[in-house]
Parts: sequence; structure tokens; C-alpha cells
Amino acid sequence: MTPLVLDQVAVDLKDLPSLPAIVMDLLNALERDDLKLEILSKKINQDPALTAKTLRYANSPFYGTQVKVTTIQQAIGLMGLDAVKQMALAAGLSGCFPRNDCYGFDHKAFWRHANAVAYTAKLIARRVELNEDVAFTAGLLHDIGVLGLVTLYPYRYEQVIDYQSQSLITQREAEERILGVDHTQVGASLARAWNFSETMRNAIIGHHHPDQHGSGILATIVHIADGIAHMLGISTIPRRQMISVSVTSWSSLNLDPASLDTLIEEATIKFKKLDQADL
Repeated sequence: MTPLVLDQVAVDLKDLPSLPAIVMDLLNALERDDLKLEILSKKINQDPALTAKTLRYANSPFYGTQVKVTTIQQAIGLMGLDAVKQMALAAGLSGCFPRNDCYGFDHKAFWRHANAVAYTAKLIARRVELNEDVAFTAGLLHDIGVLGLVTLYPYRYEQVIDYQSQSLITQREAEERILGVDHTQVGASLARAWNFSETMRNAIIGHHHPDQHGSGILATIVHIADGIAHMLGISTIPRRQMISVSVTSWSSLNLDPASLDTLIEEATIKFKKLDQADL
């Protein structure tokens, strides 16, 4: 099989659907607090599919609302602006990658893992006093390159899945051996095509090796969140394969062992709710 060339992949990525306008607005407003309730509600309501999916999220056991949520305004009133922003992001992003015929790839498991990493990254960001929305979004997007590869080259990616299932190698190693590129490179290309911030691109390309110069603290947060999600079984890789977490990365956040125990406890509660929800 002829290896993929990253420059050609970047060209092919342009064939993917554009992000909904509301998703772009939310991504551009991540580090600002000027997104008004009325504006968010109006923008989501302009997209019927996004509205329906956001309301389905709002009524799932994961969010634990005690009443039936029937409007975006009601969802914001019950759960707050930040929670609805995160739901809209998750709903909008997942809608850009329709399920296809890549045998062995589980779209539902992918988004379950992405949401688990997102919520764990948010918990970590809260402890180190960084922007929780940015951390959540980076966690949600960290493996977006996998979806790019699965969508553009489903039959090639089947071979990656098959090769990894028979080997004790990582997903990235399997991608590199079969395709010639890995999902972090493709994710960074996709982030560039969609005009994500440099910080977000660095987190996507650096979340497996956050100790490398220039990766940034967001890559460190996502790396640790990813490790915790895998450790607790919210994973897309074979169970016999281990995911290691960089000790240097953990140390750089200045969190003590008790903080890790609390993080795992809180993440476990979130993940149990994920198991009950159809996200």
C-alpha cells in the first residue's frame, strides 16, 4: 500500500463538511466571557439538527435534570451557559463526521472516550486554575484526526485497526506503519483547516508527547485526562494494551497524590453517568 503523504491528506481534508457556524462561534469565544445567553440560544435554534441533539444531551441521565428540557433557553436556565456551550460543541462536532463503513471502528465508543477526556480535562483545569472551557474543548478534539482518517480513508483505516488488534503496539504506531501518518498530525492539519487557535493545535498534536518543547500546558492536561480515561476503561483501544502517563507532565501541574485520588473519584462518577447516557 502506498503511504499517505501529509500534504495530500491536508488537501483531502477540505472535502470534509464545514463546521456549523455556531460551533465556530463557540470555538472563537472560548477564552472570552462575552457570549450572551440570548445570542447562544438564538444561534443554536437556527440549526434544527443541532437543537435536537443538544436537547437530547440535556435530557440524558448524564446531566441529571429533574424535568423534561424542551427548549435551549430552558436548558441554559437549568444547567447554565457553560454546560449548554459544551453540549452544543459536542453535538455540533459529532455531526460533522457521519458514521461510515470502516469495519471495526466504533463511532459511539469514540465519542464516549472523547467526552470522558473532555470532562476529565475540565476537572484538571479547575484544579490548576486554567480556562475550563478551553480544556474541555481540547479534550473533546484530541483525537479528531482519527475521525478525519476514518472518514476519508475508511478501508485503509480498517487495516490499521486489524494490525493493531494483532500487535502490542500503540494506535499511532499502527497508523504510521500502515498509513505513513498518524492521527495527531492529521488532527493538527484539520485544526489548521478549521482555523483553530495555535494553542488548540498544539494540544491536539502534542497530547501523546506533552514533554516536547512547545506542546504547552493544554497538551499536558489532555495527556493526563486521556490516561485517566483509558485507565478507567473509557477507551477505544484493546484492553491488553496499556497507555502510559508522563510522570514529568503530572509533576509539572504541581498536583499531589491526594489530588490524583480525588480526580479519579470524580472522573469515575462522571464516567458512570456517561455509561447511562446516549451521547
